[in-house]
Amino acid sequence: MSSSPSETSFTDRTVVVSGGSRGIGLAIALAAARRGANVVLLAKTAEPHPKLPGTVHTAVAEVEAAGGKGAAVVGDVRKEEDVARAVDTAVDRFGGVDIVVNNASAIATEPTEHLAVKKFDLMMDINVRGTFLLTKAALPHLRRSASAHVLTLAPPLNMNPHWLGAHPSYTLSKYGMTLLSLGWAGEYAEANIGFSCLWPETYIATSAVTNLADGDALAKASRSPDIMGDAAAAILARPAADVNGRCYIDSDVLAEDGVTDLSRYGGGDSPIRDIFVDAPEGS
Repeated sequence: MSSSPSETSFTDRTVVVSGGSRGIGLAIALAAARRGANVVLLAKTAEPHPKLPGTVHTAVAEVEAAGGKGAAVVGDVRKEEDVARAVDTAVDRFGGVDIVVNNASAIATEPTEHLAVKKFDLMMDINVRGTFLLTKAALPHLRRSASAHVLTLAPPLNMNPHWLGAHPSYTLSKYGMTLLSLGWAGEYAEANIGFSCLWPETYIATSAVTNLADGDALAKASRSPDIMGDAAAAILARPAADVNGRCYIDSDVLAEDGVTDLSRYGGGDSPIRDIFVDAPEGS
């Protein structure tokens, strides 16, 4: 019996992940590592944060414990020279870049009249500029890969006025990431690179959730980051042409691979639906 796509070996494939020291980025890194990948993590967290677990160095230790090879690059995805260092590290250490995961992201959801301009700039710089910089730097190497993917953690474009009006600046930054991915899918259609987006159906139990008011209660109604790691691995195991230009929801990806019992990921019977994801009609 052949293995499912999500169990495909990633041996000799090199993954570069932005913002991978914790949360969803780390879950994706570990899912790749368990399948034998080389993983380069670009993150700012060199020293422990008082409110956030882990550093880029502890994340690399987890990657290696999971069965992969890891390299840490302390840097800022907003800075062209730091992004270049991450890509150069992947090439020098492991011989190339096969997969880019644009995970680094900033969020601020205050109403427009109360949103600080520096927070607006931060979201645009990390979410949109960072996605552009890392992908641009990796493209010459992705072209040479036999199985190239760029996976961006961004939602399907949902023009429901509810989401457009909920937090327009954050929405703009995340939809900007999606539009870049969809645009690259067209621009590089002949390059055999799979540009795709992935977004969670529900809240994910990361520090971004647990640090909110009522964070413990919210975390109990959130799924584990592992669901995003497993969904990402399933996408990255597929041929580039099959995923190019697509935007995925994590539970849908797993369902396509025959995984419909999601209880292992927690969240209870009614996990909180994530932003940008409409509730099914009649619910």
